[in-house]
Amino acid sequence: MQDVRLPRLLFAVLALGAAIYFSSYYAQMPEVVASHFNARGVPNGWQTKSAFFSVFVGVGILAAMVGFVIPRMIAALPPQLINLPNKDYWLSPEHVAESMQFMSVHFAWFSCALLVVMIFTFDYALKSNLHPENAPNISRLWYVLAGFLLFMVVWTVGMFKRFARAPRQDVRD
Repeated sequence: MQDVRLPRLLFAVLALGAAIYFSSYYAQMPEVVASHFNARGVPNGWQTKSAFFSVFVGVGILAAMVGFVIPRMIAALPPQLINLPNKDYWLSPEHVAESMQFMSVHFAWFSCALLVVMIFTFDYALKSNLHPENAPNISRLWYVLAGFLLFMVVWTVGMFKRFARAPRQDVRD
């Protein structure tokens, strides 16, 4: 069984590093920043610098909630409110702890993946605002999104592999 400490530590390191990195650029950003870009990287939405960085903080908090609050909420719910295949097996008293541990680890890795996408996205916007004449190539974000899509497939398959079937019970006569 995996331990949730590694993805929690990774999330904390990523969040702290992003906070230091992005806050170091705050003073250099213009008062109104391009904050939304079309598929080719052309800005098509703007907001104040303070709103832009507030969105960054808010999205970071949301990523943390997805990874670290939702599993606790699921664990606190009565089993009849949880939509899980074979929940009679996986949420039985003898298996609920390992099921919740699996979900905690799984959601923590999801949270890390969300944070990585967020960091790359905000970095693209930051660099596009600081150097509009030499903006970064948008293809980098497309690769990040493709990587996140691949991660989502693996993540979802992992959930299904874990919970889709209950292990056969040993029947001894």
